[in-house]
Amino acid sequence: MVAEINGQAARAPITGISSMATRQVLAELAASYERRTGQSVAIESVGGVDAARRVENDEVFDIVVLAADAIERLSVTGYVEAASRVGLARSGIAVAVAAGATRPDIATEAALRDAILGARSIGYSTGPSGTHLLKLLERWGIAGQIASRIVKAPPGVPVGTLVARGEVALGFQQMSELIHVPGIDVLGELPAAIQSTTTFTAAICTAAPHREAARALLTFLASREADGAKLQNGMLPA
Repeated sequence: MVAEINGQAARAPITGISSMATRQVLAELAASYERRTGQSVAIESVGGVDAARRVENDEVFDIVVLAADAIERLSVTGYVEAASRVGLARSGIAVAVAAGATRPDIATEAALRDAILGARSIGYSTGPSGTHLLKLLERWGIAGQIASRIVKAPPGVPVGTLVARGEVALGFQQMSELIHVPGIDVLGELPAAIQSTTTFTAAICTAAPHREAARALLTFLASREADGAKLQNGMLPA
């Protein structure tokens, strides 16, 4: 692997863009990869919608890491190499309150619905977790009833940050995005019956300037060697 990325390509960093859900795990794995190979990696993490838009606007990156459906769209439109796609990690949706706050019961679907109805405000993100939460509210028939208490986090701003600041009482986001936020207590994941698990996938961008180096990096990111970092960041290997 090292021999394949020696020379000029190895001297330039492999660049990438990802959604915020994989920010921490990718930072850890990029640092590990650099220690192992000497190849530097620079991955920028932003809101998932913004990340996809920047790739579609022909901004140059070697790799992109997003939810599988977003990578599929980029593949169909020719912005990533379809054959390069690899599943990296899976993450479920979790619920958080401010540190020390009353911890509502979320163990069942009915309990979670009651917790939402009783919360003074509910925070969600623009990513897959937010889309799933809004569908649940519609299914439960309470979307209109609590519309004035729903707060959408700005792109790139963790819902956990809003919870820690007291701006929302109950926050919903990927476990990987909540697990390291200071000032909050993570209550746990959604009940299995209503959980939605997102698979995060990596692919090489069609415009990648360091294609072979990027391919070697993706091999590492999808390897068993990377499993520990994923588990420590609230994710499961894909």
